[in-house]
Amino acid sequence: NKSAPPKPGSNKMFAGILAGMVIGVSMAAGLAWYVMKSPSPFIQKAPVENKPPVAVEKPVAKEVAPPKPKTQAADSATVNGKPRFDFYKVLTDKSDGVITPPAKSTDNVNAANEVAQILQAGSFSNVDDAEKLKAKLAMLGAEANIQTAAIPDKGVWYRVRLGPYKNASELNKAKDFLKQNGVDSTPMRAQ
Repeated sequence: NKSAPPKPGSNKMFAGILAGMVIGVSMAAGLAWYVMKSPSPFIQKAPVENKPPVAVEKPVAKEVAPPKPKTQAADSATVNGKPRFDFYKVLTDKSDGVITPPAKSTDNVNAANEVAQILQAGSFSNVDDAEKLKAKLAMLGAEANIQTAAIPDKGVWYRVRLGPYKNASELNKAKDFLKQNGVDSTPMRAQ
């Protein structure tokens, strides 16, 4: 019952595995030490001060036409002293969307015979979808209303509408503008 003598190469294999493990552990420990000692780019050490941006002067061309006097009507940012675009009001306006037809002009007899029309850009069963379309239209510069309609057997629907438009040319111009921006719309008579 004698045990077999050890094979001549088994000690070298054991020594190689042990040496590889020691080298791997020491490299991992060295990397961990390096990462722990180096400053982290994600940690702020001092509070950041909010400084106003520095204005950079642009070089002026040699021949510049004198500026035209600025009038209130020529100012694209304001109209009658009010901002031209009031996005907060447009995006948060959750009125019933009652559309009133424009006042009939006594100057033009043809205007009295025309019926005001609106464009319906979408009809949704979910109010969030209607709000998203209204926001998209507001970003394009078009003011839209959301009307709520109770449809029998289908529930409540939210209609996104633009207008009213005084004549067919205004309506077609608005419809073409919406189509160019990826919004299909349907003309309807204002009620």
